This record gives sequence, structure tokens and C-alpha cells, in this order.
Amino acid sequence: MKKIAIQGIAGSFHEDAARRYYKDEVEVYECKSFTSVCEAIDKDEVEVAVMAIENSIAGSLLNNYQLIKDFHLRVIGEIYVHIQLNLMGNSDLDPKKIQDIYSHSIALKQCAEYLEKYYPNAKTHEMSDTAYSAKFIAEEKPEYSAAIGNLRSAEIYGLNTIETGIETNKKNYTRFWILSKHGNPTKGTNKASICFEVGHFHGALAKVLNTFAENKINLTKIQSVPIIGKPNEYNFHVDIEWEEVENYDRAIHQVLKSASSLSVLGEYLRGELAIHNENI
Repeated sequence: MKKIAIQGIAGSFHEDAARRYYKDEVEVYECKSFTSVCEAIDKDEVEVAVMAIENSIAGSLLNNYQLIKDFHLRVIGEIYVHIQLNLMGNSDLDPKKIQDIYSHSIALKQCAEYLEKYYPNAKTHEMSDTAYSAKFIAEEKPEYSAAIGNLRSAEIYGLNTIETGIETNKKNYTRFWILSKHGNPTKGTNKASICFEVGHFHGALAKVLNTFAENKINLTKIQSVPIIGKPNEYNFHVDIEWEEVENYDRAIHQVLKSASSLSVLGEYLRGELAIHNENI
């Protein structure tokens, strides 16, 4: 059984991602913050970690890019998790009497239309994560209160599911990276996440991007991240995919001639989008 660091507690979407990636054969190492997740790998308390890097609605988690660079971690895999949110409460809760609803701030926003329609007078309370909200409801049993989270947290903490799929956007996915101190060998992979800087002159970025196109490399994402202490300068985080690994190797060598710096964060097999949570 693999021990995996996650941000949050059992029942969180991070645990969900870890269980899906490793086919349930996991023991989660709970961390209060993403920094703590990286420290757990750095101190060899775990071999791998799962970290959210992007949400299809909320966008990229820019701070996590910086943490991965600061701790010199490598991306060894990825998984997309369909984010389905559900209203949950203790067994004796009458849904008509709900006055307080607890969850993570982003989850509350993603369910705003449902809450406005069915619970316009209920007070919302922001918690550290969705799973902790479920645990709080189960253990503290606040009167007339419910939580928003995934079905896994309802199962773990013994809550009843009042309503499923209450999120506004049904095509809500979070992309998680699997992280380790050591990367995969290039052979057998078809996707990479890289980070580079270019000179501050006309056409510098275009030259790098054209290099990928010329080598039949598919650019699936580009994210600029400000460089701390360097106004108007950016790191560019790019995800690329290929069919022939030789094209990738050639493109990287050519980009090295154009970029002022380049780091390969990891080479891995691309994850597939799928609606995971409907039948959990």
C-alpha cells in the first residue's frame, strides 16, 4: 500500500484523486497546506503526493507551480477528477429546516445558484476543505446545519446525502498532479510539463512556441507566472504532448537554444477526462 501526502483530510477530493490513480491501494498522509505536502516529500515522510494544479472553472493554482519549483519536485502522473458536489447532513436533519451550510469557499461559490434557489435564507460558512466540513457536521452536530462535499466524505463520516449534483456547472473538473522527488524515464511517456524563461524582446516567446509546432508537438496549456522580484518578467509553464518521443527530444534541444532557462517538471502519461463521481 502506497503512502501518499494530500492537502486536506480523508474524504477530500485530493484523497479521491489518490485512490483513483492508485486503484484504492493508498494510505493518505494528511497535510494542512500545500507547503506541508511538499515538505513531506522533501523530508522523505512519503514517496509521492497528490496536488491540485488546475480547475476547469477556478483556473490554475499559481502558488502550487512555485512550490513545485522551490522543492525541486517532479511530476510523474496526472488525473482529472469530476467534481460533483452534494448537500449532506446528519440522519436526524430535516432538510426544510436547514439554517447553516458549511463548505470550502470555492465549493460554496460553485453551488451558489442551488443555494439561492432552495436555501436563500441559510447562512454559509467557509471551512478549510469540503471533507473537514463533513467531519465537523458529523462530530459537532450543529443544529439545523448541513455540509457540501463529495459522496466519499458522506460515506466516511456517516452523513445522509440530501441532494446530489448541486453544483451549477456539471462539467467541473480538477486536474491533479502526482509528485515525487524522482521523475519518470522519458521512454513510455507522451506528455510533459515544462517551465522556461525567454528574453524580453520581440518574438522571443513566439520562437519557442513555433519550435514545438515545427516538431509536431501539441501544446495543450500555457500559463504565465510572475517571477518574484522581477517586475514584468514571467516563467512560462507549458504542457505538451507528442506521438513520437523523438520529436519531443528534438524540440527540447532546440528550445534550449532559444530560452534563457528551461526546466522539465516531469514526463508522464497523459490523463483522460472522464465523469468519475456519478456512481460513487
